[in-house]
Amino acid sequence: MIRSLDLLYASSGFCVSLLVGMTGVGGGSLMTPLLILVFGIHPATAVGTDLLYAAATKSAGTWVHSLNRSIDWRLVGRLAAGSIPATALTLLALSRFGIDNGAAQGLITGVLSGALAATAAVLMFRRRILALWEAHVGDLTRGRKTALTVLIGAALGMMVSISSVGAGALGVTAVMLLYPRLPTARIVGSDIAHAVPLTLVAGIGHWTLGSIDWHLLGSLLAGSLPGIVLGSYVSVRVPETVLRATLATMLLLVAGRLVL
Repeated sequence: MIRSLDLLYASSGFCVSLLVGMTGVGGGSLMTPLLILVFGIHPATAVGTDLLYAAATKSAGTWVHSLNRSIDWRLVGRLAAGSIPATALTLLALSRFGIDNGAAQGLITGVLSGALAATAAVLMFRRRILALWEAHVGDLTRGRKTALTVLIGAALGMMVSISSVGAGALGVTAVMLLYPRLPTARIVGSDIAHAVPLTLVAGIGHWTLGSIDWHLLGSLLAGSLPGIVLGSYVSVRVPETVLRATLATMLLLVAGRLVL
């Protein structure tokens, strides 16, 4: 017998995937706060469960982008060279200090709130950020690009391991700054492809820490596939500026709620 709570979880998976399909923003920006604020899930469990949820859903996205040849695997490798070691070290630190104590919970909600605010800012001001970078920094040498890409991967690995947020809008914008000549479709495809090993390693790490709710994960995934298909279909029919402004406002409100 299907419980009403399971239907709510599946509906949440559907709604989040719908918005991801419409906006391209990573599901962690939406799902993790929803699990914490609406369903009262422990922050560590919400993060760990969302990481494996993201790994599963973004694997499908990677497959589609691979078929469309819109993935730069060298870029994915550079990002992973920074993110995977950073993820391992972050999870090791969390295991040493304990994932269930008050300090860890405060760290998770604090990083999550900051990541949501940063994502909202990127959604609203991405064009200005790109224009300022081009005007004051411009194109970099190959060596600098490679080094900065690895560092960006490391920052994303640390942020995603703690909060499950960062691999979407923040990662895409950072790559756009370093690789302005790379087509947007390849940047998005590469970011999604990089998110798979990142969220999978981080999710497995949280599994070893005991912060995965498998029943919750299954319910979320049940609603995610139709949601992301419908969202991708609707995205071309709704003005992008309206979508991004609405989502950015929502993220700022959620970020404020988390720290209050």
